[in-house]
Parts: sequence; C-alpha cells; structure tokens
Amino acid sequence: MERKFICIRCPQGCELTTTLDGHGAITSITGNSCKLGLDYAKDEITDPRRTITTTITVDGGSLPLCPVWSEKPVPKDKVMEIAGLLRAVRIKAPVAINQVISENILGSGINILASRSIKGGN
Repeated sequence: MERKFICIRCPQGCELTTTLDGHGAITSITGNSCKLGLDYAKDEITDPRRTITTTITVDGGSLPLCPVWSEKPVPKDKVMEIAGLLRAVRIKAPVAINQVISENILGSGINILASRSIKGGN
C-alpha cells in the first residue's frame, strides 16, 4: 500500500510516497530531498500530530477573544476533542502572552498557551 504526503517540515514541500507492507510497516520512502522528509513521513505513519490554534472567550477584556495554541503538537486523533474543550473555556482579562490557559490538556502533558496579551477593558 502507498501513502502520499506533502512534507511540511521545510519550505520545499516535497511530494513524499511511503510504501507500507501488509502489516503497516514502512518499506520505503521516496521523494524527499532531505532527512526532514524521512522523519516527517515516519511520524505521519506512526504518530501523526498537529499544533492546535484557536481562540477562547475573554471576559472583561479590551478584545472579546484571545488566540491560543498548543505549546507542542498534540496527537492528531485528539485535535477535535481538545478543540471542543477549548470552545467552552472563558478567562478573565487581563491575559498575558504565553499565559497557561489549560495545563496538561487531556492528560497529554501539553499546555495550551495564550499567544497574545489582552488588557482589561474600560
């Protein structure tokens, strides 16, 4: 079986083809121009992860929403669950950049951080 990917580890965007045996083990990876492509294809097959970016509601702030992000990529199969949890989060202003909004989300060991400061409203 073959799986195709566009590598996102560097700006080149190599078109990767990964061949798997009948048990899901990687037998070959082609199309990469550097080692980053090999690592990306292996990770996508064995442990796909994504960085989460979204917004949360700020009460009493100069802005109604605060952008947040996961400090590390989270398992891809947990992205929608985490996004659902964050949809319900409300914080009070002021908010500091890099403030921990949710610590160890879903027991993943990954924190959700504010990606900008929000002052209290007038």
